[in-house]
Amino acid sequence: MSTAKAPAKLETIRALLAKAEDSRTPEAEAELARKRAFEMMAKYGVEQAMLNDASSASDAPADRKIVLDNPWAMERVRLINRIALALGCPLIHLGRDGTGPARRVHVFGYASDLQRVELLYTSLLLQMNSGLAAQSVPVGQGARAWRRSWLLGFISRVGDRIEEAERGARDAAKGETTTTGRSAAVVLADRKAVVSRNYQQAYPRARKGGTTTMTGNGYGAGWNAGSRADIGGKRIGRPSAGSIAA
Repeated sequence: MSTAKAPAKLETIRALLAKAEDSRTPEAEAELARKRAFEMMAKYGVEQAMLNDASSASDAPADRKIVLDNPWAMERVRLINRIALALGCPLIHLGRDGTGPARRVHVFGYASDLQRVELLYTSLLLQMNSGLAAQSVPVGQGARAWRRSWLLGFISRVGDRIEEAERGARDAAKGETTTTGRSAAVVLADRKAVVSRNYQQAYPRARKGGTTTMTGNGYGAGWNAGSRADIGGKRIGRPSAGSIAA
């Protein structure tokens, strides 16, 4: 493998995502583009881990603090959390950004994985906001509760899809070795341990968040929309096209 191919691969992924998001693309072609981008994104993560095993100069452990704006700031926290955890990047929610409604999160991971988190989050946030804006709240439903449940359904489904792709990429890499002779499983396990240690050192008293309380009946519709979603700043939570008020 050659590290020179990595930028070109990312550009290919971005082009596939753009094709799938273009309203002029026939749905059958859009779905193929989504599937290919999703698979390439997961494979790219494993490839970068393998390529940089011998030297951490270009893909060192890092961390980023990110501000997530309104509307639906807490749901944006949940979206980026599902993406980050699926990609091996533990995240902590730091609470409000000052006195406003925006939220701050702190993400840990290797540079290439943090790049994937940002790319997927930016794309999926746009799709989530646009999808919600296109929904009509059913008669008799509370608008805010229904919309929130739709968002939670969308987030749950896209999170599952990302996790499935990551597992597939790891399974496909079984048997591969780096130039140092280490297997993909060992390399990925070591990276996970390094990131986990950095996270624990920064937040030794961190604990898991509580369960999400949900009202409203939009979860199923949001889950279905998440099935169709195209997977794959530091103020990357900037307002996106199609976002609607909470």
